[in-house]
Amino acid sequence: MDKARVEHVFFDLDNTLWDHRGNSEVTLEQMFKDYEITKKYNVTFEEWHEVFYDINEKLWEDLSEAKISKDDLRERRFKDPFAHFDIHEEGLGLEFEDEYLARMGKMKGTVEGAQEILEYLSDKYTIHIITNGFIEVSEDKLKNADLLKYITTLTCADEIGVRKPDNRIFELANNKAGSTKENAVIIGDDWVADVIGGTNFGWQAIFLDCFNEKPSLEGVPNITSLFELKELL
Repeated sequence: MDKARVEHVFFDLDNTLWDHRGNSEVTLEQMFKDYEITKKYNVTFEEWHEVFYDINEKLWEDLSEAKISKDDLRERRFKDPFAHFDIHEEGLGLEFEDEYLARMGKMKGTVEGAQEILEYLSDKYTIHIITNGFIEVSEDKLKNADLLKYITTLTCADEIGVRKPDNRIFELANNKAGSTKENAVIIGDDWVADVIGGTNFGWQAIFLDCFNEKPSLEGVPNITSLFELKELL
């Protein structure tokens, strides 16, 4: 990686800066209690959440591959896990979906080191966000986690209806930022969406390897902590 060329740093949002996994589990566990799901249907949060996690991951994968639409995901990501446990209450899935998004935007949990590394980088580079997350909650996430002050532009896949690794979202982000392919780097936790997508577009990339999977691509550093960015940028 050639840091001398870098002027613009693009971060993925969920699980790169904003702790989506942690915030999601806390939110859902509280919703489970508020809706008295265990009392009504004799299903524990732990067993339900395991099913929800698997279904949600597959739906996001299908969305990224354009096999389903955003509306399909929103309709099914709670309906399907409830149906797995034979819970078919009319409207429960969509009510959960709307409440989930409303609560998630208010959550403040960040990935360890997010605040410190943005403070460090913002003195040297122009910082941007490029995310596959929903546009209606992404800005709230940044604002409530006190990260928005570091961000110059926010690009969400919903703006043009395509998702990373599609070149078109990188083109949109590049244009909004006023950056070039030569002076930009993307940092993210999704190897395909962020690293393969970013490098195919022409950016440099850094992979946040949260699960120590150790994929390899020439010129792409792997890090396991955001603090390691101080050695690279």
